[in-house]
Amino acid sequence: MKIKSILAIALLISGLTPISASHANLRPVVESFKFTPDDLDLNSGNTNVTFELIVSHPNGIVNTKTKVTLNGPVNSTFSTDIYRTDSPINLSLAKVTFKGSFTVPQGLAAGAYSVSAAEVENNPTDGYRYGSGLINPGKIRNLIGAETALLIRNGEDLNLDYVTFVGPTFNTNLAVSYNDPSIYNNNNPPIWKVGENYTLSKYFELRVPELSLIVTSNTPSVCSTDGKELKLLATGNCTFKVATLKTKNYSARESIQSVTVTEARLKQNLFIGSIQDQNSKGLPKIIEIIKVFSPTGAYVLPKSESPTVCIAAGFYVQIIGGGTCTLTYQSEATTNYLASDLYKVSFEVTRDPQTINFSLPTSANLSSKTVALSATASSGGSVLYTTSTPDSCSITGSTLNLLKSGNCSVTATQPGSSTIAPISVTASVMIAGTIAPSKKNITCVKGKKSKKVSGTNPKCPKGYKIKR
Repeated sequence: MKIKSILAIALLISGLTPISASHANLRPVVESFKFTPDDLDLNSGNTNVTFELIVSHPNGIVNTKTKVTLNGPVNSTFSTDIYRTDSPINLSLAKVTFKGSFTVPQGLAAGAYSVSAAEVENNPTDGYRYGSGLINPGKIRNLIGAETALLIRNGEDLNLDYVTFVGPTFNTNLAVSYNDPSIYNNNNPPIWKVGENYTLSKYFELRVPELSLIVTSNTPSVCSTDGKELKLLATGNCTFKVATLKTKNYSARESIQSVTVTEARLKQNLFIGSIQDQNSKGLPKIIEIIKVFSPTGAYVLPKSESPTVCIAAGFYVQIIGGGTCTLTYQSEATTNYLASDLYKVSFEVTRDPQTINFSLPTSANLSSKTVALSATASSGGSVLYTTSTPDSCSITGSTLNLLKSGNCSVTATQPGSSTIAPISVTASVMIAGTIAPSKKNITCVKGKKSKKVSGTNPKCPKGYKIKR
C-alpha cells in the first residue's frame, strides 16, 4: 500500500494523471465524421463544404471545438474550426455533435484532399482524461487513392496524382512493396537479347484496375511494341516508356527505361553418347551411364520415358524390367543460351526367351458349337486367347465359340514378365456346316379357342391371333 501511495504522489508531482486498469480503454468514441459535398467542382458556383463530427463518452466531452484540416496536392493545406452544437454547453453530455463549414478558395489545385479532425478528449470528472487520437472519415467511394478524400475539381478533370503503377521489379533501388505475389515473387530478370520479348505485366504492378498499362518505344528499330510487350529486334540501346494515360480522374503517369540489347542467345547443343544393351539377369540392378554437360559446363541429368523398364537417378540408371529403356536429356535456358533440343538415347534390356505349344484342329463343324482351347508356355505362365475373325468365332476364357462357317484365326499369348520375353502363336481352324434352325412354339387364340403352333417361323391359322 505504501508503494502505491508513493507512486500516486510521484505522478501528481510530475503533472501526470494516474490511469487505472479499469479506465485504460475509455477513449472517446467517434460515432461519425462526414462532410458535404464530398465531390466539389469549383466551376459549379458552390464552394462551401460542411463538416459534422459526432463523438461520445460516458462522462461527456471536454472540448468546445476542434480543428478540421485539409491536405492536398502541391502542399496545399487548409484548416477550419468546427464547434459543438449543444447550447448551453453541457460538458457531461454523453454524445456531442460538432459542426462547421469551410469555403474552398477559387484557383485551388484540383485533386484529392485528405480530411482529418484533431482529437477530442473526455470530460475528466473522475480524474482521467483520454484523447480520441486523430480523427479520419470512413470510406466514401471506391476511387483508388481517394477513398476517404474530398475531391476538388476545376471543370471535369480531377488530376489525381496517384501512384497508378509501380515497378520494375528488377530495379532494386526502388524499394517498392508489391501487392501481387506473381510480381514480387518473380525472381527472373528480363533478358535483354535479340529475339526475346519483354512483357510489362511480369515486372510492373498496375495499382488501378480501371486503367491500362501501356508501353511505347522511342527506338523502334531496336525494340518494337504492340502496347503490351516489347520485341527486341536488334542490338543497341532500347529506350521505352511505361505509362498510364490521363483520364477524368487520374493524371498521366510514366516511367522511362533505357537498356542495352545484346546479341541473341544461342541454342545449346549436347553430346549424347550411346548406352550398351543390357540383359535381365539379376534384376533389379544399377548401371553407370554417360555424363552429359551443357555448353556452360553444367550437368544435364536424364529423365526416363520408360519407368517400367528403368529409372534415372543422376549418372546412374536402375533397371527394373526388360524392354526398351529410353532416356531424355535437355538443358535449361540461361541468360546467355536458349534451352537445348530434347535428346533421346535408348538401349535394350533383353529378356529370356520362352516357347509356347498351341494348335487347333484343321476343321470343325458348326454343330459342335464350341472347341476347347489349350496352350502351354515353357515359362509356366498363363496364356491369353484372342481372335482376329470375330464374324466366324468368338472366345470366352479358354473356349472357342463357333458362330458361322469360314476361317477362324486364334492367337495364344503369354505376356512374359520383367525377365521373360512375351510370345504369341497363331493357329486357324476351318468351320464348316450349318446350324439347324431352332423351332419356336407359339400359342394362337380365337375367342375361347387356343392352338399351339411349332416351327422355325410359326404362324397362326386364319382367324387366330398370337396370344400375348
